[in-house]
Amino acid sequence: MFNYNGFQWLFFFYFYCFGGWCFESAVVSLKSHKWVNRGFMRGPFLPLYGSGATMMLVVSRPYQDNVLLTYIAGVIGATALEYVTGVVMEALFKVRYWDYTGRFLNFQGRICLRSSIAWGFLTILMTRVIHRPVEQFMFSLPGRMLNYVTVLITIYIVADFTLSFKAALDLRDIMIRIMRLREELERMQKRLDVFIAFNNDEKEQRRLDRGERREVWLNDMTSSLEQGFATLKEMLLSKPTAYGESVREEIAELRGKFNLYRERERGEKKLLDFYKRDMIRNNPSMRSETYESAFEELKKLVNSEEEE
Repeated sequence: MFNYNGFQWLFFFYFYCFGGWCFESAVVSLKSHKWVNRGFMRGPFLPLYGSGATMMLVVSRPYQDNVLLTYIAGVIGATALEYVTGVVMEALFKVRYWDYTGRFLNFQGRICLRSSIAWGFLTILMTRVIHRPVEQFMFSLPGRMLNYVTVLITIYIVADFTLSFKAALDLRDIMIRIMRLREELERMQKRLDVFIAFNNDEKEQRRLDRGERREVWLNDMTSSLEQGFATLKEMLLSKPTAYGESVREEIAELRGKFNLYRERERGEKKLLDFYKRDMIRNNPSMRSETYESAFEELKKLVNSEEEE
């Protein structure tokens, strides 16, 4: 059983990629109360489901007459696939596309007991119920037609996966740049605080000393810096001799850096094209441990645009 040629295996892989997309999108859409085109790719395919289904067929081949061994093979094979896929994707993109953190007996948030148990039952269901009509449908297709259809789907999936892979790498690079921008703006804000407090009242100085400034979104940091530069401008106009020449030069330098940042900020928003925006929208459970604040910043930007 399950002895197929290369085109037939590819057909099954694509079929279950599509079936997994239908199932996952339906479940997530019902939970979100809106349509969600689930998955890593933009088209109606989820490679993890196709890989999982193909793996179930392969690992269960020696145990077709033993339900218990089929179950165990499915648990081990699918859990290993889920873990390895999660590790590789997070290493490449610095983002988790699913997260079991908080679930009973989870390991690193990538696999968990409930999921592994489900994989075993799904393997039995897959090999003894779901796959048989799919196999009959595949055998009913003329061989030449099956080959042509498989080739066309392969071309489409390769193109879609390539664009999605590049978008995921770009998303990672954008998060890195956001973290660097945040650090740069924080240093800039601290210098402005010092200049403002130098000629400001005691209340402002006490606020700065207590460290009341907390982590905020980049947009809020930008607004705060704009206000800081406006305050300094008023001070320089009302008290031209309040600051020495070196301080005035440093303020001008900071203002130049800030203007450069605004240009870069507009560029970052342009870089967040539809592929990357959809990638964030279509994976509500996505998160990034390495660049958590930067990813939340991107999610906030995408969600705010969706509301508008």
